[in-house]
Amino acid sequence: MEPLFCGVDVGTQGARCVLVDARGRVEARAEEEFPGAAIFQEEGRFEQEPGAWTAALRPALAGCLRQVKPSRVAAVGVTATSGTVCALDSGYRSLMPAIMYNDPRAEREAQELRSVGAGLTERLGYRFSSSFGLPKIVWLKRNRPDIFRRAALFCSPTDYVIGWLTGSWGRSDQTNMLKFGYDLLEGRWPAFIEGRLGVPPERLPRVQRPGEPAGRITAERARQTGLPAGTRVVAGMTDGCASQISSGAAAPGRFNTTIGTTLVIKGVSERLLLDPLGRIYCHRHPAGWWLPGGASNTGAECLAREFGPEETERLSAVALQHSPTALTAYPLVGRGERFPFQRPDAEGFLLGEPRGREDLFAAYLEGVACLERLAYETLEGLGARIRGPIFGAGGGSRSDAWLQIRADTLARPVRRPVVTGAAMGAAILAASHEHFAGLPEATEAMVRIDREVEPRTGLVPRYEECYQRFREACRERGYA
Repeated sequence: MEPLFCGVDVGTQGARCVLVDARGRVEARAEEEFPGAAIFQEEGRFEQEPGAWTAALRPALAGCLRQVKPSRVAAVGVTATSGTVCALDSGYRSLMPAIMYNDPRAEREAQELRSVGAGLTERLGYRFSSSFGLPKIVWLKRNRPDIFRRAALFCSPTDYVIGWLTGSWGRSDQTNMLKFGYDLLEGRWPAFIEGRLGVPPERLPRVQRPGEPAGRITAERARQTGLPAGTRVVAGMTDGCASQISSGAAAPGRFNTTIGTTLVIKGVSERLLLDPLGRIYCHRHPAGWWLPGGASNTGAECLAREFGPEETERLSAVALQHSPTALTAYPLVGRGERFPFQRPDAEGFLLGEPRGREDLFAAYLEGVACLERLAYETLEGLGARIRGPIFGAGGGSRSDAWLQIRADTLARPVRRPVVTGAAMGAAILAASHEHFAGLPEATEAMVRIDREVEPRTGLVPRYEECYQRFREACRERGYA
C-alpha cells in the first residue's frame, strides 16, 4: 500500500491539510477557518488564540483522513507563520494569545536589538524588525512581567502545533528560530540573549534541522484527528520556506518567484549571501546550504486595483497580442519599495501613452516581469548562482500570458508546478527523511510540473529593450 505524507499549514485565517503520495499526487485535502473570535485587533495590535489553531486543525485533519485509509499516513509535516510568539507555562498551556508576526508593538525593542545583536546580524546578513520573535519576547519582559515570569517556553506556532500533536515540547527548527535570534552559523543561542536581554536560553527551544524527527502522534491526538497513533511528526519550517519547497526550488541554483499581492523570490545558494542594504536574508537549508529570499511591494495587486477580476481575465486572453509594448511601467501600488531596491519614497510610474486598456494591461505584466529580472540580477550581484528554469507560483503564475512575458523578459524558461503552497511543502518535508534521502530528492520526485514556458527567441531582443528602458527609468529616479 503506497504511503501518504500529511502536510499541515496553520495560516492567519485557518488550518489547511493535504495528503500526498511519493509522486506528488494529492489524494485528499481539507481546510477549516478560525472563528472570528480567535483574532484580536486593537490599536494596531494583532493576536490569535493558539487554541483556535488546534480547534480548526482537528476537523481539517479528520476531513482529510475520511478520504483515504489513515493507515497509509507515514509522516506529518507542519508549517505556520514566522515571527509569531507563543508564551507557554510549565504545563505547555498558553498564558496569553499569541503575538502575531505583523503585530508592531515591539518596534522599540527591534531598534535596540539592531545595536545589541549587531554582531549576529552582520554575520548573517539581516536586521531585526518588529515582525521578528525576539523583540516581542523582550517586549513581554518589559511590559508584561507577569507573563514573562510564568513563561517556561517561548515558541513559534509551528512548534506549538507539533507539541500538541506529539506531546514533545521544547524543540523547534532552524527556519522558525532565525527570527528568535538563533545563530545559524554557530548552531547555538548567542550569549547576548541572556547576558544583555535577560532572556534565559532554557526558555527557548532546542533547535533541529527541518525534516528531522520531532515526535510521534499521541493516542489522544489520534482519537481526535484520525491520524494513526505513533505516526512520525518531523521538525517543521516557516510557511515561506515550505511554499518555496513546494515550487521545486530545493537544490543549489534553483529559484522560485511567487506572484501574489506582492512578488517574493526565494532560492537555494551554496553559500550565505550578505546584503549590506538589508534587502534579503537567508534561512538555513536542511542540507547545510542557504535559502536567500526577498519580497517586493509590487505584484499582482496592481491588476486587482486597476482592472479587477473580470477585466483581468478578459485582458489576459489577449495580452500576448499587445506585448511587447512601447510603454515602460513600474506598477507599484502605494508608496515605498523594499526589494530589489530599498526606497521608502518609491512611487510607481508609467512612461508613454497607452493605446487602450489592452496596451496598459500588457505594460503592467511587463513591468512586474522587469522588476523580477532586476531582482534576480540583484541576487546575482550579491553572489547567487541561478541555474536553469525559474519556478513560478502564486496567483500570477496561473496566467499563461504572464508566464510567457516573464520567460521572454528573463530569457530563461519558467515552470509552473501543478500544486504549490505551504501545506504541500510541509508534506514534501515529511517525506524527505521518511521516504527519501533528503529534501532535494523528495522535491525532485514530488513536485510535478503543469507547464514549462520557453522564451520566444525572436522576441527576446525586444523584451531586452523593454527591460533596459525600465532599468534606466529606475536609475533616473535613484531607485536602481
